[in-house]
Amino acid sequence: MRKSFLSLVLTSSFLLLTGVITFAQNKNNEILVELDLVKINNDRVSVKITPPKIKTDETTFFLPKIVPGTYSEDDYGRYAENFKAYDAKGNELAIAKMDENSWVIKNAKKLAYVSYLINDTYDSESGTQFGQGDIFSPAGTNILEGENFVINTHAFIGYFKDLNELPYQLTVSKPSHLNGASAMVDLDKSDAVDVFKTSRYAELADHPIMYTKGKSASFMVDNMEIIISVHSPNGMYTAEDFKPAMETMMKAQKKFLGPINNTKKYAILLYLSDYEKEDAKGFGALEHNTSTVVVFPEAMPADQLNQSMVDVVSHEFFHIVTPLSVHSKEIHYFDFNTPKMSQHLWMYEGITEYFANLFQVNQGLIDESEFYERMAGKITNSQRFSDTMPFTKMSAEVLKKEYKDAYLNVYEKGALIAMCLDIELRELSNGQRGILDLMQKLSKEYGNEKPFEDNELFDKIVSVTFPEIKTFLETYVSGSTPLNYEEYFGKVGVTKTKVQIRGNIFLKGQVPYITVNPTTKEIIILPGIELNDFMKSMGLQGGDIIVSINDTKYNLDNIYDMIIGSMSWQENDPITFVIKREDKELTLKGNVKVTMDEIDGYQATDEAKKALREAWLKG
Repeated sequence: MRKSFLSLVLTSSFLLLTGVITFAQNKNNEILVELDLVKINNDRVSVKITPPKIKTDETTFFLPKIVPGTYSEDDYGRYAENFKAYDAKGNELAIAKMDENSWVIKNAKKLAYVSYLINDTYDSESGTQFGQGDIFSPAGTNILEGENFVINTHAFIGYFKDLNELPYQLTVSKPSHLNGASAMVDLDKSDAVDVFKTSRYAELADHPIMYTKGKSASFMVDNMEIIISVHSPNGMYTAEDFKPAMETMMKAQKKFLGPINNTKKYAILLYLSDYEKEDAKGFGALEHNTSTVVVFPEAMPADQLNQSMVDVVSHEFFHIVTPLSVHSKEIHYFDFNTPKMSQHLWMYEGITEYFANLFQVNQGLIDESEFYERMAGKITNSQRFSDTMPFTKMSAEVLKKEYKDAYLNVYEKGALIAMCLDIELRELSNGQRGILDLMQKLSKEYGNEKPFEDNELFDKIVSVTFPEIKTFLETYVSGSTPLNYEEYFGKVGVTKTKVQIRGNIFLKGQVPYITVNPTTKEIIILPGIELNDFMKSMGLQGGDIIVSINDTKYNLDNIYDMIIGSMSWQENDPITFVIKREDKELTLKGNVKVTMDEIDGYQATDEAKKALREAWLKG
């Protein structure tokens, strides 16, 4: 079986051992976990966890309230049922459920193991639209018997009080025809059993696994193995379809990063959702130190899906720099139920998002105009949030109501903070040093196993850069002063202008041309508004009901497919709309006319500053 997991070889007979024997054999001061993916109980997976001997009269078992990378209280304990604790003779011990995520176990000195059933989260997204499910899909789970299992380990496996720093050993019994993929290394040779081993709970929770019928694809980038696993419910895509784009991207990323990281294995787990069924609807990705879980709609056209994968996975891959190599104690010793948040989301997410765009222009995957367009888009998006909220305070208090909604700004203003810091460093060093050099120095200073003190990071950054950087950090990161983007762009000879970008047939910016009748699910062109040139050329009118486009029928259930699919339409492509107007069905034929939107943008204008600009974008 071609997959990778960190594990210990065990024979399949291990699964036949009784609770008494399992308990007796657990002498290595480690937590033993068993998942059964073969005998599915009413769409639920059976979990059994055996701790070493407990030395206290009571202990508490937890499932996470929150996990790194989501910054939301998701209460994974909601998905656990039938929680029980047993002694070595198989007798039940008294338990008390304390809240959504914790159970107190009485007479814990007699505890042999606990067991429970886990529901998946994708089912809870049924009936929701555009990612409004209980749990963001890439952080969730899927249980589709004999077909697919998305195992975000934090959602299946919990930990005992004060024992989360012990080693974990995970044994998974699985259907032999399903292929598993993860960033860990599987040493078990059978097709029916996988065994994994990690140094502590946080490491186990950081390693998702996906089982699917499709075969994985893999390639090497220097000495790093990249694994791609894809679940495509209707067989539209395979892992090999994404290999060329991922290989080009990751080779460019490794070249950009240089010797900053020594990760040996990285896994990309792509779940493609069937949007017309009860399935995942929260599209995007969840970071892990050496892997990423991605969820996108299967109906996306191949070119859009590949570009989306490049943009999303490149962001997640850059997390091997931060927080993997550079992180605070709050991250290193993350408390999954009562976490203390770090002040430095501007670095963990902002610099990561900036790198995901900078490397593409640096390595020639996009041109300068595309890079400026992306940064201009972030400036526009950041204006939806407070521009005077100190980023360090928002980060530390992100779980509180008054700051929670500002979290998404880490991908907008957070990236812009990184960009301006990069330009500042280039200017102070005459183009010789930038933010990548800074992160290389911090990675060398700290690394995977040496966290920093949250309140000491600014001083450390200043010590490896320039005294002037302290003013930048205190003014724009921990301070409330808005950044002057024109000033920073001006340092590298870039000025503000108006630019034309491709729009969407059905949207003008964020304003739609269409609406939906919630009773009939029909898609209706909004009456009483000025339609775009394409709609006029087709003869469409306000109040028209869209029945089909190019023989594909559309309604509320697949409206997302229609909107994103239109982005692949090319100028002058033949197109046919079937509509209903005043209860009559009409066929309208014509040719695609691509719509263009005018937005604020930037362009290089000052050749006197070309050298610094080149150092910034190409250095």
